[in-house]
Amino acid sequence: MFDAKLVEVANELVAGCREGREMANLSKLYADNAVSVEAVAMPGSGSAEAQGIEAIQGKHEWWNNAFEVHSQNIEGPFFHGENKFSAIFEMDATDKQTKERSKMREVAQYTLENGKIVREEFFYTNEEA
Repeated sequence: MFDAKLVEVANELVAGCREGREMANLSKLYADNAVSVEAVAMPGSGSAEAQGIEAIQGKHEWWNNAFEVHSQNIEGPFFHGENKFSAIFEMDATDKQTKERSKMREVAQYTLENGKIVREEFFYTNEEA
């Protein structure tokens, strides 16, 4: 029903997130020129976009250094058309600097070209923005 490569990439991304292999999957699943788009600008960056695999890796490193994740749940993948899929992420995390604990829920949409993720977009609830 859906493209086999799309299903393969989507399943590996979701499995990698569940199993803590996010960083390893970046170089495996993402195109070098991939773009990551948050719903709002990232702290200290002034931009909602991270362009290129190195910037996306930096975003992941920032998250890992800034937050302690107590639990997470990932639903999906959910497929759309020939080259898109989404997943729903729920996390319970504490900001290491402020010690503020919060629950977050977001939808992530991924777009593929030539078998690699070229764009990811994150959608938040109003409480998280």
